[in-house]
Amino acid sequence: MAHADDFLSYFQLSARGSSLRQEITGGLTTFLTMAYIVAVNPLILAEAGMDKNAVFVATCLAAAFGSLLMGLYANLPIAQAPGMGLNAYFAFTVVPALGGDWRIALGCVFFSGLIFLALSISTFREKMINAIPASQKQAIAAGIGLFLAFIGLQNAGIVTASPATLVKLGDMSRPEVWLAAGGFLAMGALYARKLPGAVLGVILLLTLIAGLVGLSAPDAGTGGGLVSLPPSLLPTFMELDLAGALGAGLVTVIFVFLLVDLLDTAGTLVAVAARAGLIDGQGRLIGMKKAMIADSAATSVGALLGTSTTTSYIESTSGIEAGGRTGLTAIVTGLAFLACLFFAPLIGAVPGFATAPALILVACLMMQGLGKVDWRETSEAIPATVTLIAIPLTFSIATGIGLGIITYAALKALTGQARQVHPVLWGLAAAFAIKLAVA
Repeated sequence: MAHADDFLSYFQLSARGSSLRQEITGGLTTFLTMAYIVAVNPLILAEAGMDKNAVFVATCLAAAFGSLLMGLYANLPIAQAPGMGLNAYFAFTVVPALGGDWRIALGCVFFSGLIFLALSISTFREKMINAIPASQKQAIAAGIGLFLAFIGLQNAGIVTASPATLVKLGDMSRPEVWLAAGGFLAMGALYARKLPGAVLGVILLLTLIAGLVGLSAPDAGTGGGLVSLPPSLLPTFMELDLAGALGAGLVTVIFVFLLVDLLDTAGTLVAVAARAGLIDGQGRLIGMKKAMIADSAATSVGALLGTSTTTSYIESTSGIEAGGRTGLTAIVTGLAFLACLFFAPLIGAVPGFATAPALILVACLMMQGLGKVDWRETSEAIPATVTLIAIPLTFSIATGIGLGIITYAALKALTGQARQVHPVLWGLAAAFAIKLAVA
């Protein structure tokens, strides 16, 4: 009993105005709002040629490891899992560019995590974050959101390819299209009502309907049923190609993984900490350094397991709203992800159109930051717009970020505002320009 009291005292429940019950409730609430990733991530990475069942296990383990580390080491109510947007960049941009070799892509993720870890320990981390102008940070997030929406609309069958116009409206007579559309409206309504588990609940409902009408079936590779022992992790475990990832042409890939994770993590940590009242008198997150270290370590461990970049989730705010204030919240979330390992057959039965509403909803939420862009300032608005439209239209997060940063630096110089461009940003613009020129 004394050991249990010592363990709980580490989390400073009383000092943060919390209780064990609040932490458990907060952790389960956070899990319900982000559990969709165990269904969505395997489907996205399967497009890269990876074994869906192994990725399911890797997703659960990476989320559990990242969340437990954040809770135990940083004592923050922030959960982690493979990130949306980063998994799309992995599957639809990096792997095709590598000729379908997802092992090299995993190697790039691993090295980006190590670099992030080094930056988190040093002071250069803040310099990199500060080098990216606020308008570009918001545009990058929104551009990735549009990228996810485009993928979701394709998975739903609402948007299809066209030789004349590149894209067109899909076959609206297909039941999958209407199920996905109805699922999106239901998901949006439930989310707006702040109902925990809205995203996962709609995914499971669509999966049930799909099974009843013959549009999907439990994955035969998991043994059928709804509950079973976890599938094998071997198809992805330690399969990353580190030597291949060190190729000179992959520096940009590693950098984009690093940059997007860095920006996403920084924004998420600040937003979640502000909601939890964990900001000090100077406006800084309490435990920022430990949080960054936990995030970067989870990225490299996730790559070893066989999944794309693991990052902090903004959905953690739902657990904070439910009362979570300490690392115990993240620990409960991590344990819930471990329990997910025994539901592989159910996850394997989830069709692509069932997860499409989640991609589109996440995209809608990622657009919110555009309101913070000063659209009256042309030298800010034009580069933000370039980033916003280039990411989905080039189907490349890296290209979109590069074009936006180049445009920003060039416009500032041409309008006599070159001093507003951080020296680090000039270096990034030059690196992207060279990359695009030789691509």
